[in-house]
Amino acid sequence: MSDESGYDYVVVGGGTAGAVLAARLSEDPDCRVCVIEGGPSDVGDERILRLRNWINLLGSEFDLGYTTVEQPRGNSHILHSRARVLGGCSSHNTLISFLPLPGDLDEWVAAGCDGWGPDVLLPYRTRLQNTIVPVAEADRNPIAEDFVTAAADALGVPVVDDFNAGVFTEGTGFFSVAYDPATGHRSSASVAYLHPVLERSNLTLRLETWAYRLLSGGDGRINRVRVRNADGTTSVIRADREVLLCAGAIDTPRLLMLSGIGPADQLRALGIEITHDLPGVGENLLDHPESVIVWETGRALPPNSAMDSDAGLFLRRDPGAERPDLMFHFYQVPFTVNTERLGYPTPEHGVCMTPNVPRARSVGRMWLRSSDPEQKPALDFRYFTDPEGHDERTIVDGLRIARRVAATAPLNAWLVREVAPGPELQSDEELSAYGRRAAHTVYHPAGTCRMGAATDPMAVLDPELRLRGVEGVRVVDASVFPTMPTVNPMVTVLLVAERAADLITGRTTTDAGRPEGAR
Repeated sequence: MSDESGYDYVVVGGGTAGAVLAARLSEDPDCRVCVIEGGPSDVGDERILRLRNWINLLGSEFDLGYTTVEQPRGNSHILHSRARVLGGCSSHNTLISFLPLPGDLDEWVAAGCDGWGPDVLLPYRTRLQNTIVPVAEADRNPIAEDFVTAAADALGVPVVDDFNAGVFTEGTGFFSVAYDPATGHRSSASVAYLHPVLERSNLTLRLETWAYRLLSGGDGRINRVRVRNADGTTSVIRADREVLLCAGAIDTPRLLMLSGIGPADQLRALGIEITHDLPGVGENLLDHPESVIVWETGRALPPNSAMDSDAGLFLRRDPGAERPDLMFHFYQVPFTVNTERLGYPTPEHGVCMTPNVPRARSVGRMWLRSSDPEQKPALDFRYFTDPEGHDERTIVDGLRIARRVAATAPLNAWLVREVAPGPELQSDEELSAYGRRAAHTVYHPAGTCRMGAATDPMAVLDPELRLRGVEGVRVVDASVFPTMPTVNPMVTVLLVAERAADLITGRTTTDAGRPEGAR
């Protein structure tokens, strides 16, 4: 093909996982790596690099902005932000950074993912190149400090100095964040992994380039990607070794389905030629749903902060549990996008807590609406539909616990009134109805190309991340998760990508490539 160019590896998606793979694979000067990224570069762009600007990126030109189908028991108006920029969501989110809990990874092994237990994956933390530190003292806003004190006193949980220093079951404190406290800049996957190696002659970045179909080389092996270039033309990029899909939990299954890889009956009904019947593609859509409770403060808050959601809280409602089952982010801004729609006022100065379901039992799915690559897929998270009512109960309990913290000194001295849902809502039924209608997401879709055992008919990948029944393709992003980690998942994605680099190259030492001073 005259419009075809070839490399050893083609990485589809220059996001959190794709940046890691591109950097690691191109360490071999004889290995040619091409990264296909649908968005622009983040290099030198202060809008992206300044971490505290994250909230202004939502709904911006850097946001793909996916919506959901009707959510009868949840909020149908959530905008699921997915980043359109080099570095992916690590260039777009708050960069709250937790190592996965050992119990989360034990669940993966129990789900048939041999080789992904805590003894294997957690040592890869020594390879991470990001600067991950607890929020710096200079960025610790006094109201966030008072939230931590109040939460510890009200609930009897410990104050945690560094959530990544050891395994925790519950606690409150300032988060660890991937950033440079001196500049306020991100330590995203792009900044940490790609910026230092952009001059490598064997690394090619194809920016503003959108992959929309995988192609066979004629022997049944998938080794080509058809793309639309920045100028509107199309071309084909060939992978002589492997195609590595890192487009995220929405766009990776979307690309597979557009290529005829997925649930055959659904794709056939859209007129898509079937390449391989793989019914699990698009299923097992996971998220961390949360709601919000808003207070007005009596005055403007001090201006210092890392990213306005610097502190939080983890709780076990079952004292015998080994992992938290309720989480809160504490926002130093009134996050009212959903409460405004319900008619609540927006205070000039305010804060909020967001009770979060760490391991939601409601599971959704995504699918194609048509064979047109330009049409966005349908997302159905099925929020708050688990038969036992676990997710709904978690939100109700969380709203009540948030009120306990807000009524406790020294935080209570800051607060004038509860704006949403308001103190008049007291019953379980009232709090559930409000909590579900005001629900939001922490932008953590996952699971739609999950890995699993050979005996699992809905597993899309084997435990080495290879696409089932198709040669030449691996998936490396949050879509591979069989179950959702308790914590914010970005670091888990980084660890998965670091291990994937070893699976791809056959390297076994976890110390390879460890930078000086890495945590």
